[in-house]
Amino acid sequence: WKLLDKFRLAVVQLQVTRVKADNLSRARRLVKEAADEGSKVVLLPECFNSPYGTSFFPTYAERIPGESTQMLSEAAKESGVYLVGGSIPEEDGGKLYNSCVVFGPDGGMILKHRKIHLFDINIPGKICFQESETLSPGNSLSMFDTPYCKVGVGICYDMRFAELAQLYSRSGCQLLVYPGAFNMTTGPAHWELLQRARALDNQVFVATASPARDETASYVAWGHSTVVNPWGEVISKAGAEETIIYANIDLQHLADVRQQIPITSQRRSDLYSVASVQAGSG
Repeated sequence: WKLLDKFRLAVVQLQVTRVKADNLSRARRLVKEAADEGSKVVLLPECFNSPYGTSFFPTYAERIPGESTQMLSEAAKESGVYLVGGSIPEEDGGKLYNSCVVFGPDGGMILKHRKIHLFDINIPGKICFQESETLSPGNSLSMFDTPYCKVGVGICYDMRFAELAQLYSRSGCQLLVYPGAFNMTTGPAHWELLQRARALDNQVFVATASPARDETASYVAWGHSTVVNPWGEVISKAGAEETIIYANIDLQHLADVRQQIPITSQRRSDLYSVASVQAGSG
């Protein structure tokens, strides 16, 4: 296909409740709304079908394919979009994963990304969270092609690892998507900063999808889903509430930035390198 140099991206900042069926039906409705507004690629938040928390993962976990991915497949097909299905707790072989499944406009599954880096942090007096209590890590990089550009996928904490973004960029990705649920401690401090850093470092577009903020939840998400351009500018940003944000992804702008500041050709690969040990997607 001929690559098209402009397309509309939508990020759905979903209000997630404890009722899975409600989360699924609302996500589906918002995907359709985004498509009706001309979006070609739609991004859902991390853990969109379940409250976020180690106590919830085992209860809400599903096999893939399963109920939630069935809905994603149908939503992608009825809306004719590339749907990055945020993430869901996945059960496979007695293990749990935090998994993002991507579907094409025909409803077919393109890839499954299992969160590579587990969120195990301890900030005394603020927050302690250990995903590894219940989850296992994924072991592969995940990229997919669209008629517009190649897209690299990470989940939340994956965004803190610059090497992953660098490898995606070097493999030809022009858009990186990170469904994520930063919290009220790390959100205000690092959420936007990390996205702008990844975008600027790699001269790519970066989009993040957070659940909407729910002050009554055991884990309160920061919200503020964002899209950043290759110049490091925030071009679209949500507040804390449920909403859809849109961004026009202009790949000519990306090409211009790379021409003006040609870091790719100026890298000193004779002195340093970041290498992928394991290829693969899924």
